[in-house]
Amino acid sequence: MNQSLTIVKLDAKYCSYLRKFDNKVPYNYGKKELRPFVGVLFKINNLMYYAPLSSPKSKHFKMKSKIDFLKIDNGKLGAVNFNNMLPVTEKNIIKLNLNKVSNSNSEKKYLKLLREQLFWLNRNKNLLQHKSKKLYDGYVNGLLSLHIMSRCCNFKLLEEKCNEYNNK
Repeated sequence: MNQSLTIVKLDAKYCSYLRKFDNKVPYNYGKKELRPFVGVLFKINNLMYYAPLSSPKSKHFKMKSKIDFLKIDNGKLGAVNFNNMLPVTEKNIIKLNLNKVSNSNSEKKYLKLLREQLFWLNRNKNLLQHKSKKLYDGYVNGLLSLHIMSRCCNFKLLEEKCNEYNNK
């Protein structure tokens, strides 16, 4: 995949729909104006997958990157939660303008963080694609430990529900 990754927000109604079938789908109420999800990681069965980002937290410095979790710049810029990646179509995403002018200091700071995350993610795109594909394949083929499986969304079920939702 040669295209650059993008940071997007998922439609809150779509997330709520998926949560009816899998309680591991992250909440995306739409209350936070910028609830980002990492751009395209890979395609399987002609579906795009997006993985949620976490803002930097002190706990990230102590945590280790695993098959379902990747620290961004050693945790300084947050993390990617592959266990919560979701199948999506263009209908389910809202593209964010990371270069928009903001009057609030908190939004300026947040947009700067998102730009820095995106820069790092694009520089490490092959690692993201490898980890996401390895997790996906391990999950659907039952090759992961029960501990990791229990943290993951049910990718195949969510693919079905994604198709149902978008083909109404």
